[in-house]
Amino acid sequence: MTDTVQEPTTGVLPLAGYTVAVTAARRAEELGALLDRRGARVVHAPAIRIVPLSDDTELVAATRRVLEAPVDLVVATTGVGFRGWLEACDAWDLPLVQHLTGARVLARGPKARGAIRGGGLVDAWSPESESSAEVLDHLLSGAEGPLEGRRIAVQLHGDPLPELVSGLREAGADVLTVPVYRWVLPEDVGPVRRLVATVVAGGVDAVTFTSAPAAASLLQVAEELGRREALVAALQERVLAVAVGQVTAGPLDAAGIPSVRPERSRLGALAREVVARLPERDPVLTIGPHTLQVRGHAAVVDDRLVELPPGSVAVLRELVRRPGHVVGRPELVAALPGGGDGHAVEMAVTRLRAALAVPLVETVVKRGYRLKV
Repeated sequence: MTDTVQEPTTGVLPLAGYTVAVTAARRAEELGALLDRRGARVVHAPAIRIVPLSDDTELVAATRRVLEAPVDLVVATTGVGFRGWLEACDAWDLPLVQHLTGARVLARGPKARGAIRGGGLVDAWSPESESSAEVLDHLLSGAEGPLEGRRIAVQLHGDPLPELVSGLREAGADVLTVPVYRWVLPEDVGPVRRLVATVVAGGVDAVTFTSAPAAASLLQVAEELGRREALVAALQERVLAVAVGQVTAGPLDAAGIPSVRPERSRLGALAREVVARLPERDPVLTIGPHTLQVRGHAAVVDDRLVELPPGSVAVLRELVRRPGHVVGRPELVAALPGGGDGHAVEMAVTRLRAALAVPLVETVVKRGYRLKV
């Protein structure tokens, strides 16, 4: 079933005026289309790429180790990964499905469960949280019997899952890790480097993550550029980080970056989370007979989207922070992107008034400007 986002019937699109970055490698166009349909300006910067299964000799070697002896338990962590493993083995004439028929197969989530059933196997159990931590707790609890001496195959998904693997090995299990696909930096790192600079400069309003390796990769690229601290600060303060699920948010949590995530780990739910979270950060003000909301690079005035140049957005955002209070020219100068002077502020205000087309900004002689609240 395809994920969908309900279309609005009236008014300005909910993400109009916002810029949202997509770091995904897989299904990036699908996510971008969901956001674009809601009005967002979408920036694509794949932070990772997947090593093709057909080129992966490491996977062949890992599979042959699995086939050496009967397997007691199998942990499928992702749908695309487990399905890809079965399909690759079929192409290589390796009898994996027949070999796993007698094993207890655990699915980390519904997509993995679907891949198990689609491959002709039977899933035995799946955690409600869709997390590897709950899988480990389930196994350590003895729900699947003693682990001492049992062979357990763990399908990896680009992350080595050290807590799960080490936890099972400490319990005495013989753990066979299967790296079904590996994440590496994209061949062209230019877009992700530019994204780091754009996030630091506040040029995007939200960054979406659909995998933990993508989040880790963005932080790694920022580290290599000497801008990790600045990137983390931007994501802590003004740029919204949106992760598709708890596992994806892991590298962000470790870096001290707050993130929001949908209840269900699906692209449609991720897009709906962006729709719900971005506009709620920007209050809608009532100014006389008019309403005003400042968004990323635009304003919504009386259900009308008004595109604004960067200087005018910066000035308006400062005025909106203190509705009705006078904001002095020095404060507005400091808020201008790239700096400026009093004349630059006057030009920004002039352009702002012309674009808004309604009298919302008032000049207070010799003091500054304020909203006419």
